[in-house]
Amino acid sequence: MKDFLIPAAWIAAAYLVGGVPFGFIIGKARGVDVRTVGSKNIGATNVFRTVGKGWGLAAFALDVLKGLVPVLLAKRFAPVADFPWLPLAVGIACVVGHMLTPYMKFRGGKGVATAFGMLIGLVPALVGVAFALFAVVFALSHYISLGSCTAAAFLAVGVWFQWLGCPGRANLPQAILITVIALFVIWKHRSNIGRLVRGEENKIFLFGNRTGSAAAK
Repeated sequence: MKDFLIPAAWIAAAYLVGGVPFGFIIGKARGVDVRTVGSKNIGATNVFRTVGKGWGLAAFALDVLKGLVPVLLAKRFAPVADFPWLPLAVGIACVVGHMLTPYMKFRGGKGVATAFGMLIGLVPALVGVAFALFAVVFALSHYISLGSCTAAAFLAVGVWFQWLGCPGRANLPQAILITVIALFVIWKHRSNIGRLVRGEENKIFLFGNRTGSAAAK
């Protein structure tokens, strides 16, 4: 029983780290409660829209790091010889913490940035392709939600091709759980998908001041 206290402590700590609501904290520091404006989400995209581009990018970077750093620390310092699944479990705990943060009554963000950080630590090659795909879709459409869902869908499929090609490097539990996380990210975007279908989703332009769906018409 004592042997499982160490991985349990890693997972619990990762959940608490993942739950830190950086988007909300940044917004409050700038005098904006992101829960009451825009999409009312505490994630980086809403910070980008309602607080400012620089602050949104800062929130995104911090959300990525809270998924990446715990995974890297687990791979380096955790007893992975005894618990080879622990880095994956730590990463998932970070993502769940972001989506269901204990600091805000278990209501959090969509988990894209934190999942991105987790996956950099676990499957960097796949993440590189997914990020390139996100960047292309976002650049062409100016919809962050569309780019995020496209990248998540690619990961849900791509991880299985990686597992089939090199099962020793990408094990079955990792493939299954990464797929679950990717599908959960898409599910968290269901309201965005509805707005995309109705033509009501806001566009974001990294350069220039145009915002909103009407600006691109």
